[in-house]
Amino acid sequence: MLMASCSLQIFFMFLLLELACSLRWGGVEEVSLVKVGNFSKVEDAVNFHIYYGETFKVIKNALDAHSYLLLQNNTRIASRTKYCTSRIKSFVIPLSNYSVDTDSFPVSFLELVGALGSLKGITSDTVASPCVLKLYQDGQIEMFNKTDDEKLAQFSAHFSSDADQRPVCNFATFAPFSEDTPLQRAEWIKFMGAYANEEVRANQVYSKIKENYLCLANIKNNRTSFKPIVAWMQYSDGVWVFSKNEYKMKYMEDAGGEKLNANKNSYNVSNPDDQEELHAILCTVEVVIDETPTFDPFNYTIATFLQNLNVEDHSCFSFLSNTSLWRYDKRIQNNTALDWFNVAVSQPQLVLADLTEVIFPTGNYNTTYFRNIAKGEEPSDIGSETCERDAFTAMEPTIVACG
Repeated sequence: MLMASCSLQIFFMFLLLELACSLRWGGVEEVSLVKVGNFSKVEDAVNFHIYYGETFKVIKNALDAHSYLLLQNNTRIASRTKYCTSRIKSFVIPLSNYSVDTDSFPVSFLELVGALGSLKGITSDTVASPCVLKLYQDGQIEMFNKTDDEKLAQFSAHFSSDADQRPVCNFATFAPFSEDTPLQRAEWIKFMGAYANEEVRANQVYSKIKENYLCLANIKNNRTSFKPIVAWMQYSDGVWVFSKNEYKMKYMEDAGGEKLNANKNSYNVSNPDDQEELHAILCTVEVVIDETPTFDPFNYTIATFLQNLNVEDHSCFSFLSNTSLWRYDKRIQNNTALDWFNVAVSQPQLVLADLTEVIFPTGNYNTTYFRNIAKGEEPSDIGSETCERDAFTAMEPTIVACG
């Protein structure tokens, strides 16, 4: 901790010295008295931190090793200072316009913080947000090729979840997927809040989400029943793989399930020994979540799962007899963009509520992201017509009844 504290002090001394030099070089004798008014403290996320000066903010991003210097647009320093180095990039905030690489970007964070009004560019229309789609169809948002540098240069900032993106001055890495727990990922709303000067809003939303999540997670402590074994698994090129992803295991733990302990992670169904062992393992499982990617989710059914499994005798599979075979593609846009990678990231309380119903079914709760293919449930197609609110107002988080 001491070393970390010293490193931060050294960093800020360096940054302040550079800022002072820039101001003197530009002939400015004093900084405008406009001050940062609101603050966010990062409590759970580990891959970014926010620090505040009198008239600026600094986001340190562990994913791309950059420090983002956010300068208030009504200060002298903002009009005279520009950083684009291997260590520091500067942005004038709140952003007048920005774009996002929507191929792998959870735009729900923008909606929760109320920042869609300044979103002016997207790189594809495969985005699981009805309101972003509506703004695009209404001409409020432009779509462009992500390699179009001339177009990219027109935006105050371009956000991407890819930490290996090109070293362009206005690029910023927004990477909640890099975190290992649901709440760590959800706290990245504070990252976006800092760019929009909406710290108060970001703090309030995250506080509500965290409180609701922890309340739902606490329910498991009141259960005396056994913990059902849950297997997250996916199929590709004849091989089934069991997931041990920390993010998913944390969800399962908080919902009250038991993770699968298999001797190995992958099993080739064309190998008789692997096939027999896979068969034996699945006979111990109460709940299966099938994560197999597909280009045709509406036709991915229990028959598809059994065909991929290549096991003739499945009479011992309790997850089938108890109809507990699930996929998380219940909400999907244009057969490609799953809401699982959008709102589910920023609102983990909804996923935890889903998983609790999946593992301990009551029949009284309609899941948001999980569909039961053992019962023949189909996905729900989402599009611009399902945007039922003013896209320019902040989206409210969905709080699940807990108690």
